[in-house]
Amino acid sequence: MEYKTNDIKAFSFGQLTRRTYGDKVIWAIVVLLTMMSLLAVYSSTGTLAYKLSRSTESYLLKQILFIFSGAGIIYALHLVNYKFYSKFSQLLYIISIPLLIYTLFFGTSLNDANRWIKLPIINLTIQTSDLAKLALFMYISRQLSKRQDDIKDFKKGFLPVIIPVAIICVLIAPANLSTALLTGATSLILMFIGRISLKHIGLVVLIAAIPVALLVSLAKIYYDPAAHKKEQLPEVMRIARLETWVSRTQDFMYADKQDVSYQVQQAKIAIAKGSWVGLGPGNSQARNFLPHPYSDFIYAIIIEEYGLFGGVVIMAVYLLFLFRCIRIMKKCPYAFGAFLSLGLSFTLVIQAMANMAVNVNILPVTGVTLPLVSMGGSSFIFTCVSIGIILSVAKHVEKEEANAVVDIKHQEVPS
Repeated sequence: MEYKTNDIKAFSFGQLTRRTYGDKVIWAIVVLLTMMSLLAVYSSTGTLAYKLSRSTESYLLKQILFIFSGAGIIYALHLVNYKFYSKFSQLLYIISIPLLIYTLFFGTSLNDANRWIKLPIINLTIQTSDLAKLALFMYISRQLSKRQDDIKDFKKGFLPVIIPVAIICVLIAPANLSTALLTGATSLILMFIGRISLKHIGLVVLIAAIPVALLVSLAKIYYDPAAHKKEQLPEVMRIARLETWVSRTQDFMYADKQDVSYQVQQAKIAIAKGSWVGLGPGNSQARNFLPHPYSDFIYAIIIEEYGLFGGVVIMAVYLLFLFRCIRIMKKCPYAFGAFLSLGLSFTLVIQAMANMAVNVNILPVTGVTLPLVSMGGSSFIFTCVSIGIILSVAKHVEKEEANAVVDIKHQEVPS
């Protein structure tokens, strides 16, 4: 029997879809966000291509390669039994600590911060905090699931969970304070859902508030509101990252329409031009002036081109993603899978909301990207890893439901 080419293609596609498990809505969300990513990245990389004497199409091709690589990672990881990640989490967490230390002292420096290391063979630069976040949420999901019987106890339940969180956040903070704060906040949410005592969580919040309060105090002390002028920190405090944090806090607290930071000015201009329906795909003007329009400020470009409607749709897609992950958590029969899917989904959605908040000037400027939409890099790859693991849990839930239906049908058949 002979098969036509179209029959073979249809057969292959059919096999692929039949071997694709998990939440179909999450699969659809991944496709939707990556398609939006192609449009936004292609539109926003014109100035970067001009500066580096490259074509815009080269960045589009690079993004397509990242998307296909990410899709392959998601597909491969969702086929793995999620219980494997419980054992693997310990090793990954242990590896992430020396990597963060190495990055802190010997990593590639950008804007006075060592956040990246370069892999020697494939020449890919990765942000080790992305790996550390993934390892941390896998590890504390394991700890929360194992210690439910003693979860209210300070020594047996609280300390084994909070110590790993504190280690990772302290190692990330010197180079990337915003990521450390978001990681810590997500961990506290997961601990609250994991039934950690509220008084223990409150103690952590109070301790974490001390350095934040000191930062705000320094921003107030060394700023003259009347002259709209920043004052220099004492020489003993003139550490590169501390000066950057204080300066950004001052920009956020005191800047008016005239002296707001350049990035925020351009982002506001982009949003204002977008109005309700936007200028249309590829018609952004702010991309020529806005720093990093393809990563940190890609949401402003989306609003400029697709209007407030496009911005709301993107936000709704992330919230739908969170809703579907909560649904997976509720249906998962095992604690580890429930905590794992919830922890990874929270970190992605909180990161997305933080990026949007920075773009509309609700939060100070940070280097947080928009998951699955910003131009590909290590953050894009680790986002795909997280989604693959979430879909692995969803696949297990799907099979459990199918088995339950079969059992009910067998019980209904008379003997």
